[in-house]
Amino acid sequence: MKKQINIWGLVLTLTLLGPASAVCQGMPVYDNTNFISLTKSLVESAKQTSQLLQTVAFLKQQKENLEKVTRVVQQLHAVKEIAKSNERLFGMVQNDLSAILNSPYIKIEELTKITDSFTQLLDNSLATAEFVEEILSSDYLKMSDAERTEILKTKEREAKEMLSISRLKMKRYQDIISFRRMQDLINHRATNY
Repeated sequence: MKKQINIWGLVLTLTLLGPASAVCQGMPVYDNTNFISLTKSLVESAKQTSQLLQTVAFLKQQKENLEKVTRVVQQLHAVKEIAKSNERLFGMVQNDLSAILNSPYIKIEELTKITDSFTQLLDNSLATAEFVEEILSSDYLKMSDAERTEILKTKEREAKEMLSISRLKMKRYQDIISFRRMQDLINHRATNY
């Protein structure tokens, strides 16, 4: 039994005092040079990441600025189109409507209906112009540029529709005058057969 204890003691002694590589296998080795190099590399990466984040923030700001400019340009375009539509409407009423109202082929009872119809279109046109001025001159319920642009686009469509309606009405009244003129010519033609 003494031999057996000696063998176990010898195995235990060899295990404890054996080669260091056998005992320390898999343990990390601390190297100052690699650690300093890794630290420098991490610091450089942090600087680059910080610069990259600053660049991203700058690009986001520039994108927002471009979107604002685009919205302003869209607003200006919409306002310009509304003004053009209103100008055409007023010109049409001033020139063409006076020719219709002065025509001998329009009956007196029709004059009131015609003037009321075009007065309503002109009132709507003026209301649109006042509304656009109000939107552009104040915060108008703290709207964003996108919301303001959308309202102006809607008003632009409405102004174009009013112009289209007034053109159709003018055309209809001109057709009525033309028909009545032709009818008058037929009814009062010379009958020398």
